[in-house]
Order: sequence, then structure tokens, then C-alpha cells
Amino acid sequence: MLSKLDDYPIHQTPEPIAHPASNDRNVYDRYWFNGYRDDGEFYFGVGAALYPNLAILDCGLTIAIGGEQHAFHGSRRAPQEPCDLRVGPFQIEILEPMKSLRVTLDDNETGIAGELLWIPRTANIEEGRQTMRRRIGNMDASRFNQFGHWQGELRFAGETLVVDPARVFGTKDRSWGVRPVGDPAPPGAPPTGAAGVSFVWSPIHWPDRCTHLCAFDDATGWPIHFDGMICPVYASPGEIPGVEDPGVEMLADGDHRIAFVPGTRRAGSAELALISADGSREEIALEPLICCRMKGLGYQHPEWGHGRWKGELAIGGERWKSAELDEMAFENLHIQQVVRAQSGKGRGIGVLEQICVGPSARYGFREFLDPAQSAAMSNWRIAR
Repeated sequence: MLSKLDDYPIHQTPEPIAHPASNDRNVYDRYWFNGYRDDGEFYFGVGAALYPNLAILDCGLTIAIGGEQHAFHGSRRAPQEPCDLRVGPFQIEILEPMKSLRVTLDDNETGIAGELLWIPRTANIEEGRQTMRRRIGNMDASRFNQFGHWQGELRFAGETLVVDPARVFGTKDRSWGVRPVGDPAPPGAPPTGAAGVSFVWSPIHWPDRCTHLCAFDDATGWPIHFDGMICPVYASPGEIPGVEDPGVEMLADGDHRIAFVPGTRRAGSAELALISADGSREEIALEPLICCRMKGLGYQHPEWGHGRWKGELAIGGERWKSAELDEMAFENLHIQQVVRAQSGKGRGIGVLEQICVGPSARYGFREFLDPAQSAAMSNWRIAR
């Protein structure tokens, strides 16, 4: 099946671009964005992903504000053109590759709509390839991030939220490869024990730079994957030196420790350690301001989970009060919190994303979903 992209010299296999190199059902190609005001008053997330071997394109937009979360979900049969990122009233338009894009959600029956323009503050930063073998499905993915601002407005529940680029920061995240999506495959033999994984992802904006830490740990606390970087920032997109920036510092290592809210697996506070190649160490304290459940973008959602066939075109909307959620329900464990950041180098604003399932020797969890028993801060893995 040919597409417009086949007219460009970008082929990596003898197949047309629309045909993935792998026949794994879990092949995916995802856009993911977040945005938040500098005082933590609100948070929004946007996601869209193509699953070519499932012939599905789905999307979501969610807003957390005032103790509530609003979510738009959409799904359709995948279009013939891979770069056609429309799902009913939802659309992503690439205005200038690796620099500028627009998200539009036209007025629709859910009452959630808006227009958002991405304005980059940094170049694009490639993370290390994420390869993990898991009983529930392997993961093998590439990813890059970019820091920036948003401009536009969001409309929901009869309200209009102005998105001022002077105050609204965010992250653009692109990933592709193979990761478990869609309806579960046949389970095979039952597992012999509970597997555990802890994920921390924390991009932070500072006045004069951006920092990022990404870590997967196994049940013993041993790191499966780590990425960390310090990125130069620019006053305008025209000053960004290119697709990538030679001024980015890739960190040699990093660490995190979390004090969980008792009865949950949600951070009440956290600290990060950024370790440079010369051995210098910067410690950053994080104070959560507002929480977004990632199920608002389909993650672990019981009805709108990623890569599930919903028909030729389907959209839906929902809202809930955050205080009324069961914090230990599996669908509510994956979260992002807007955090105020503090280090010896100043104050920043960013997010702390978490999901911790199964046992974790580091955090004292013994079962698949047992909650934290105290608010004590965990120990550093890497000594001072």
C-alpha cells in the first residue's frame, strides 16, 4: 500500500513506508504532549498513536483543573496516509518538522474542544533506546523529547481556559517501536510470581535551562533503563541551532527517591539527583501541585485503552472528581503530577510521572498492588 511518504527518500526496508518492518501486532508510533501553568493551576495532556498492524489510530485530550479531570477519547480505522493524524474532530498538524505543530479539537458532543500551538524552547533530545523483555510483552522503542510553551485555548464544561505561552510550559514526546497495546494476547502459562517495575519520568523547566530524568527500575531496585540530560534553552524558535543541539549535556547517571502518600503509590514529595560525567551532583526537591491520571489519555483505561478496536470512528468524553477515585485501582496508578522544583541553582516547574506496579524492594512494596504504609522518604541508590 503506497502513501504520500513513498515519494521521499526515507525508506528503511524494501517495503512501502506504510508497511512496518516488524509484523509484531504491538508496533506503534505515538505523539504525546503535556502542558501546565507555572503555578500548577491546571494541566493538560494530548496523545495520538498509530498501530499499523492493528489498523487503528486513536487519540485523547485531558484537562486537570479544580479537583476535576475532563477527558476526550477518539478512535478510528487507520487511514491509508500515515501522516493523516485526524480522528473525527481531533487533528495534529505538523507545521514545521521537529519545531512547530498545532493540535485542534473542534467543537463536538463531549463539550471538550480547543486549539493549541506548540512553541519550542529547546532542540530535540534523543533518549536511549528502551529495550525490555517482559512476561506481559516485550518493549523495544525509540524516543525523543523537546521542551517548549503552548499558546491557544481549551473549552470544557462551558468554561474557556486561556493558554498563555508566557506562563504555560510543556513537553513534546515522540516514541515508536514495539510495546504492548490493544487487547491482550493469549496468556500462555501462568506466571510463577509477581513481576515489578517502577517508572519515573521528570522533565523540568528552569529559567536558564531544562533538565530531564527517565528511569525504569526492576523489583529489586536495579535500573533497567536510564536517561538524563541538561538542555540549553532559547528565547525564540529561530535561535534554536537545529534539529539537535550540540550543547546538550547527557548525564552519566541519575537517581530518585520518593516519599509516598500513605495508602497510595503516589508521590507526596520526591527528590532527583543529576550526576554529570565529571562526578558533580545536583539534587532537586519536587513538590507536587496537581495530579493527572493518565487514563485520561487511554493508559490502562478499561474502555478506551490504547490500540483497541472501537469501530470505524468513535469518540467519547468523561469527567471525574479526583478526590473520589480509588487511588489503588490499577487504572489510576499511572499518573503525572505538576511539580515545583527547587535546587541550589534556583526554582523550576515541571512534571513527575510515575507508575509503580508489583513488588519493589526499594520502596517496600511486596505485592502487586499493596499501598505505601508510611510517608518516609526512600534511600538514594547512589551514595552521595
